[in-house]
Amino acid sequence: MKVNCEGCAGCCIDWRAIAPTVSSHERRGPRKPLDDAYNLVPLTREDVRSFLDAGLADALTPRLWEDESGVEIDGVELAAIEGKPVFFVGIRKPLKPVAPFDTDASWLPTCAFLDPKTLQCRIHETDVYPEECAEYPGHNLKLGQQTECERVENAFDGERLLNDEPPRALSGLLLGPQALGQKVFVYPDPDGLTGVIDRLIDGELTDRDRARFVAAAVAGRPGTTGTNHEHYENALHEVGSADSWVGRAIPEWEVMATTEKPDPSVATRVEDERGAPPTPDW
Repeated sequence: MKVNCEGCAGCCIDWRAIAPTVSSHERRGPRKPLDDAYNLVPLTREDVRSFLDAGLADALTPRLWEDESGVEIDGVELAAIEGKPVFFVGIRKPLKPVAPFDTDASWLPTCAFLDPKTLQCRIHETDVYPEECAEYPGHNLKLGQQTECERVENAFDGERLLNDEPPRALSGLLLGPQALGQKVFVYPDPDGLTGVIDRLIDGELTDRDRARFVAAAVAGRPGTTGTNHEHYENALHEVGSADSWVGRAIPEWEVMATTEKPDPSVATRVEDERGAPPTPDW
């Protein structure tokens, strides 16, 4: 795809707060997510496994949906298959000081891997770069849906989408039954989520909460609602041991967002000095 990303990163930032008009979520289904994350990237099972192997599982978070015909936990009816809640796994979006589209710096929800200084991805073209990110906005164009590039153009002018023909070599969209266990996962123990759903809605998930969903994703049996419980326990231990620069930076970003003025340059201290990989020049 030919896109102009310099000074943008619109698909990596929730920029609704600085938009001249209200921008609705990008949606791929009828159910309402429990979270308010904008453009959450749905990771494949292989993506999740790659993050786990790289020690970056503490950068991941789940998404669940409301569904009146699903399973009830914490008083909420959740989308489910065979009585087991279904979920995506995506990348956390803490508040970071960013200045996209030539605007003044603001505290905006931003992909955990985006460098606030350069507005470039720290894991681009690495082994853990998500498949969905690598092919964006190809899937949108294939489905005839508006891209984030076009939304940014409409809101802030400029040219972002330089080619509107989707690539021929796209991976499977995984939007039907084939997504089960590959992009849409099931949580094996609904009773074990008591209290977790309340925390998810309140934006107060714990590291242990997120670890449960990551472990369930990698331990699921593709194409089924089954879970390899030995793999689940092993993965849960691995996720719990994750101590990456991302996981250590997010708590500091959360505190700074309530106490300090936005300054992208502080990412040098908050992320770079914790071991975050550098980004290239444009």
